[in-house]
Amino acid sequence: MMDESNTAPAKAPPPVKKTKLLYDLVGGEDGIHHLVEVFYDIVESEPEGRVLHILHLRGHGVAHSRIEQFNFLSGFLGGPRLYVEKFGHSDVRRMHEHVEIDAEARDAWLQCMSMAIDRVGLDSDIKGQLMTNFTRVAMMLKNKG
Repeated sequence: MMDESNTAPAKAPPPVKKTKLLYDLVGGEDGIHHLVEVFYDIVESEPEGRVLHILHLRGHGVAHSRIEQFNFLSGFLGGPRLYVEKFGHSDVRRMHEHVEIDAEARDAWLQCMSMAIDRVGLDSDIKGQLMTNFTRVAMMLKNKG
């Protein structure tokens, strides 16, 4: 390739480094589905998830939450915006307005998600990125005490 201003060959631009979406790093649709299933298995069966399990039983139930968390996380992590397509928004405060979330529930959610990420075997750098994003959102959701 020749530069039009002289006869010296033009330099090729440096390659663009593509940043992978968290959606892809987690494993796409299958990876998110697996993460959500492991998370809710923890919520339903482990002592760390007890407070969350009770909250879900008072609300729409765990089965409903498994579906909607998958839909939300798909878009939240950069994939198809399934929750938005279904409900017209992805406002986490609106999603949780019917739930009283105190520091204990917030922290339990984060702990259970951390456990789920470990159990599905994601690398520590991916876990760090996920937990940074999850913590930011969880801090916004505390609406009691």
